[in-house]
Amino acid sequence: MALTSKDDHILLAVYRTSTKTKNRQKIYVLILLEQKIIWSKVCRQLNVALSSNVSECPPLGLESLKVKDNQLRASSFKRRGLGPHRGRLNIQSGTQDGDIYDGAWCAQYKDKNQWLEVDARRLTRFTGVILQGRNSIWSWDVVHSYKVQFSNDTLVWKPCMNGTQEAVFEGNQDAETPVLALFNTSTVARYIRINPQTWYQNGTQGDICLRAEVLGCALPDPNNIYAWQMEPTESRDKLDFRHHNYKEMRKLMKSVNDACPDITRIYSIGKSYTGLKLYVMEISDNPGKHELGEPEFRYVAGMHGNEVLGRELLLNLMQYMCQEYKRGDQRIVRLVKDTRIHLLPSMNPDGYETAFKKGSELAGWALGRYSYEGIDMNHNFADLNSVMWTAIELETDRSKLINHYFPIPEQYTSEEAFVASETRAVISWMQNIPFVLSANLHGGELVVTYPYDMTRDWAPREHTPTADESFFRWLATAYASTNQVTVYRRPCHNKDFLRYNNIINGADWHNVPGSMNDFSYLHTNCFEVTVELSCDKFPHASELPIEWENNRESLLVYMEQVHRGVKGVVRDKDTEAGIAYAIIKVDDIDHHIRSAADGDYWRLLNPGEYRVTATAEGYLPSSRICQVMYDYYPTICDFNLTKMPKQRLKDILAKGGKLPKDLQLRLRQLRMRKLRVTTKAINQRRAAAAKRAKTV
Repeated sequence: MALTSKDDHILLAVYRTSTKTKNRQKIYVLILLEQKIIWSKVCRQLNVALSSNVSECPPLGLESLKVKDNQLRASSFKRRGLGPHRGRLNIQSGTQDGDIYDGAWCAQYKDKNQWLEVDARRLTRFTGVILQGRNSIWSWDVVHSYKVQFSNDTLVWKPCMNGTQEAVFEGNQDAETPVLALFNTSTVARYIRINPQTWYQNGTQGDICLRAEVLGCALPDPNNIYAWQMEPTESRDKLDFRHHNYKEMRKLMKSVNDACPDITRIYSIGKSYTGLKLYVMEISDNPGKHELGEPEFRYVAGMHGNEVLGRELLLNLMQYMCQEYKRGDQRIVRLVKDTRIHLLPSMNPDGYETAFKKGSELAGWALGRYSYEGIDMNHNFADLNSVMWTAIELETDRSKLINHYFPIPEQYTSEEAFVASETRAVISWMQNIPFVLSANLHGGELVVTYPYDMTRDWAPREHTPTADESFFRWLATAYASTNQVTVYRRPCHNKDFLRYNNIINGADWHNVPGSMNDFSYLHTNCFEVTVELSCDKFPHASELPIEWENNRESLLVYMEQVHRGVKGVVRDKDTEAGIAYAIIKVDDIDHHIRSAADGDYWRLLNPGEYRVTATAEGYLPSSRICQVMYDYYPTICDFNLTKMPKQRLKDILAKGGKLPKDLQLRLRQLRMRKLRVTTKAINQRRAAAAKRAKTV
């Protein structure tokens, strides 16, 4: 709350703060807007009491876009793509220098009078700055040292001091590692400037370029003067909003299980390279058991260990569902009773622990992304796309082609294959549970991508649709359209996904061979999308409540899509036993699915009328018309398959049973048909032989 000469009213502000001393200090400041009162004196008095532990203040939000473009100014800039709005921590440039999406703020001039200015919009206790160099594959620009100034009106500036001298802070030696500088004494002001002093010269080619984040605590606003321009920071839900390391995550999951033992179960699907267990929280009215006709759903987070928001959202989700189920929220009760839900909050716990040790804002763009072995798990699944496309090119008889359940290549399953232990664990998990729908939670952008993620000819990017393109677009839209942050915003980095309504075909963004989405679609029944949750891969803990508010509805709506389409049970007509691995075909959609071990199946479809066919080895195929509505519940389409006579005969004889009359009659008919065919063939051969003899 900084007053300038333009203010024309009297404000009474009471500020309360505490230091590390035992006695709690109270500061009562009466601010009278008169020409005789000098704001610097007021701020100096506040700084005395507010100098405790400057590192406690959160980032203002340059990286997370909480700080808007119009809050950033600069002394000069080379071009729009290098304007002050690009001076955000971890912002990523496009593939080409010179476009509107460059990777830093760069000054037009090369002198010590250049600055990047941030307007906090209210009186703020500034405690530090985090600096990075320019993100570019073509240029190398870093600031080696800089000064900092503060102001309340942008007219009079006060330097940050180190004792009696103006402080000079150490900047960057490389372009990507964030460097934190904490002020010796926190300073209260509205505006802050970063003033570079030395930079990488590169002869005469070096530019003054930087990306930054500012740390500061907004002072109380007892009179709600600035309420109109402040975004909400709290959630209505009472959840554990903080970052959880491995031990804390395990403890939280245990507390949820203790609170709701009847609907939750914790299990492990394997271990990371260093031995950390991959824990899953199951939420169901009968945990530990697959119920006939009940679809299986999964959320996976933390594939990249430094993209942490998905991890915290899933921990929040399991707490929320437990609380709301106990409250009797009918929406949650229905989800729990009708769906078996699996939440894997950390697929890459080793990477997360690496990023967690550095902390929010200091992990950079890539620290903790990879597994302990250095594997990017988003490229680590078997490339079944190439197997499929190669078969299509080589096979002349299209009836021999398969379009689902592609086997994993033998070389991929060998012990020598460069496959992460975490990837192997997830593949085994996929094979053991008949998942229907899934989402893979990432960070660093705001967009939902859907398969295929890999381009057919290894192009850098190209729209590469699946046979279920329309339904995948529905799924992506279901999440994106209900997310509160994707509607009105600026681009995070170098692509404007608003043009695509915040959804895009994965391969049309960039080529990702070996993705989990593509593998899930081609090797199992499960449809999966990737959700990029935020511009900031590792948001500060203070931002977690509002991130939960942004995503809560989307998480629930997306789960509910598992009940869209048709479902049923494929049974043997005689025994009524479920038929495992029966193939479910939908006319005009060149992608089949298979029934689970008990014969139940789920086929995700948009509303409409479909001709569905069920086939199984040894059975006659059966078809029926299924009408999919817009209702929450799927359309029931059961199938009772009749065994082929030959197969039926084999089964009866194998059991030593007596043939029923219908089968005896059918068997006689088959024998008579065979007799007629063989007799005709013999007579033809005899006639031909007689004709040859007569000719001779």
